[in-house]
Amino acid sequence: MSAVKPLVFITGASSGIGQALALRYHAAGWRVALVARRAEVLQAWAVQQGWAAADFQVYAADVQQVDSIVAAGQRCMAEAGLPDVVIANAGISVGMDSTVREDLAVMQETFATNNVGLAATFHPFLAAMQAQRRGTLVGIASVTAIRGLPGHGAYCASKAAVVAYCESLRGECRPCGVRVVTLLPGYIQTPLTASNTYPMPFLLTPETFADRAFRAIAVGTSYRVIPWQMGVVAKLLRLLPNPVFDRLLAGRGRKKRRGDS
Repeated sequence: MSAVKPLVFITGASSGIGQALALRYHAAGWRVALVARRAEVLQAWAVQQGWAAADFQVYAADVQQVDSIVAAGQRCMAEAGLPDVVIANAGISVGMDSTVREDLAVMQETFATNNVGLAATFHPFLAAMQAQRRGTLVGIASVTAIRGLPGHGAYCASKAAVVAYCESLRGECRPCGVRVVTLLPGYIQTPLTASNTYPMPFLLTPETFADRAFRAIAVGTSYRVIPWQMGVVAKLLRLLPNPVFDRLLAGRGRKKRRGDS
């Protein structure tokens, strides 16, 4: 009798990093539970890859809606079992201007997705993982968590919160044998970065990121910037005195707001 393949649960799996991670895990022989708002699109994509029906499940969920993503996690456990790895990847990145009243809603939506949605993604699995003393929870943050960028307040703040939240959760889960991994992507070629008008050093393809992330998750790395060069740059920027940092970023292009051409 063959052993049951390990299972990974991935949100935001319909494009970019999430889709690349799904491909990487499937290639490594894992079953994949794919989560996105449009399940029919994700189902068609998985079938197009030629995947066997037993190797994937698709769940429709909106991570901004707590009940929606919690229900998806519960369905996954009922139908496929407790995942070995849960990757909270779903996120949004929209520029904001705090002088514009409507952009406060952008910040609210960003935190609902990138932070509350991340915690809600982990929630249905935590008790079972702790009881069984196994499993890995992966939070996808960003290198922008290390230092705030102009016009990017909502995203930078939300990703800094991901780092702090995962650090807190790691301390809570350590006695139970559950790992918490925080990954900070640099610039990756995805729909989120396609409209950026400023330089993006050390830009990676989603496939390259996914391969490096897969290896970091496998060894249970608690915190990893990918690529490492961006981590060095970000840490150096963090060490700069504020006046120097402010001068360095003077005139830098802002993240586009929703509706900007």
